[in-house]
Amino acid sequence: MSASLPSDFLARLPRLVPPEQFDTVLHAFTRRPTTFRVNTLKATRDAVVAELTAQGFVLEAVSWYADAFILRNKSKRELIETSVYTRGEIYVQSLSSMLPPLVLAPQPGEKICDLTAAPGSKTTQIAAMMQNTGEIVANDRSKIRLRKLVANLKLQGVQNVRTRLANGEDLWKKFPEYFDRVLVDAPCSLEGRFEAGNEKSFGDWSLRKVEFLSAIQCHLLRSAVTMTKPGGIIVYSTCTLAPEENERVIDWILQKEPDCVQVEPIELPLVNVLPGMTQWEGQNFSAQVRHTIRVLPSELMEGFFLAKLRKH
Repeated sequence: MSASLPSDFLARLPRLVPPEQFDTVLHAFTRRPTTFRVNTLKATRDAVVAELTAQGFVLEAVSWYADAFILRNKSKRELIETSVYTRGEIYVQSLSSMLPPLVLAPQPGEKICDLTAAPGSKTTQIAAMMQNTGEIVANDRSKIRLRKLVANLKLQGVQNVRTRLANGEDLWKKFPEYFDRVLVDAPCSLEGRFEAGNEKSFGDWSLRKVEFLSAIQCHLLRSAVTMTKPGGIIVYSTCTLAPEENERVIDWILQKEPDCVQVEPIELPLVNVLPGMTQWEGQNFSAQVRHTIRVLPSELMEGFFLAKLRKH
């Protein structure tokens, strides 16, 4: 198992995971069951469950999210060939990816920004949570990825989104203090998605890339803070374990905007979570960083990081 993951990553892993959980986490870098959520803009939970069950799909409900399910007996390919998928009544999405919108907690009628939105898993989830009301600005810097986002919005019946093709680091110039809530699901080194034996999942990973991405993430987060109204919420998330891309980014924004934002506690009914690290490689972070959370890789969930900030 371990021999098929990057050696530099494995050397860091014992410092990121408590000893008593290390073996469990190490063996969690594997392919996970297909998971999905019901698109409540187009269908009800009960109707989707009834139709898929009648077609022989065995579904396991997710205890912490009523609209989410784990597929226990068939492949993702079989699921996306069903009518409920082609009608846009479900969205195939990892369980960890569903967490940021839940922490963001968008309310109907609000103004929301998804700063790095494509291909749209979280944008469509936010739209469903808002019942297609209010306004969502979904931004991405890639024209190809933005086309995928537009296609997903159409399939899912989303009507309250306007898309933008722009660098997220600069979007604050167009929307200063405009949004009630901003999601920064930042591009990252994807360590939480590593799959042992599948080199495609980690082939371009390196410590140099971790540092490179950290700089981008800092500026994306600062842009998000500038775009948020006083009193508003910013959620920062990644699917990586690297402190340089997680806690260090939050510590950076706290230093740059010390009187502007504070970290708020996150409560999620999960067992595979740890508080944020307040120290890494000789660097001490703000005590507030402990309010962030790390989701450890597990049989069902990718490794993830979440921070919730409130703007003063």
